[in-house]
Amino acid sequence: MISRFRSLIIPGVDKKLLVKDAAKLMPDLSRRRFIASGASLGALTLLTGCDVSDSLSADKMLAQISKFNDAVQAAIFNPNALAPTYSEKDIKRPFPFNGFYSEDEAPEIDGNDWKLEVSGLVQNKKSWTLAELHKLPEVSQITRHICVEGWSAIGSWQGTPLRDFLTLVGADTKAKYVWFRCAEDYTSPLDMPTALHPQTQMTFKFDNKILPRAYGFPMKIRVPTKLGFKNPKYVVSMEVTNDYKGGYWEDMGYNSFSGS
Repeated sequence: MISRFRSLIIPGVDKKLLVKDAAKLMPDLSRRRFIASGASLGALTLLTGCDVSDSLSADKMLAQISKFNDAVQAAIFNPNALAPTYSEKDIKRPFPFNGFYSEDEAPEIDGNDWKLEVSGLVQNKKSWTLAELHKLPEVSQITRHICVEGWSAIGSWQGTPLRDFLTLVGADTKAKYVWFRCAEDYTSPLDMPTALHPQTQMTFKFDNKILPRAYGFPMKIRVPTKLGFKNPKYVVSMEVTNDYKGGYWEDMGYNSFSGS
């Protein structure tokens, strides 16, 4: 990691302006944490292993730090540690809508015509109808959704564990990612250890009722060990792959791992 940062060294960048620009480029929550931690050139130099006053640019430096942060989070991720669960009385009703568009602009999908496309490193690449998916064994969880914007809410989710479905289609679970595409062209990669986590769920119901349009009908991926933007809604396809394909928010600089 140190050598990669040193390879970016060029002269002429003002130290104080670099830190300010770096903070501005961060998502709001990350920026608050960055500033609250007493960010300084000394701290950044310690983190990167080089004189950041000579780094190529703030955005490239932050991209490298983000990759480093992803690697650290992935290394310490415990696939057996469960996210907290709650009781019925803790459920937030109505559960908040969240998206990069208004609720009125959420996709309207005909469940009779919808199919889940499965591709990549899997033995069975058949498309799955909603009726077929609803026949899979169902489990329930009451877990907290944590949004990167700073709010959270507890919801009740029903569906089938993603790891069971991956086994069913003969997925290569040694691959690096499961990559999701959604009806509104939202995309998001999920690292395989998280995809195999027992609480990661292909969700078809909210509060024991068919998943409402606002919450991602006909299927969302519920990942209680991740921040909310790693829980894609209106999913239309999944691909098991070793290639990092980026994602809607990841391509804007958000950390790909983003554990909650």
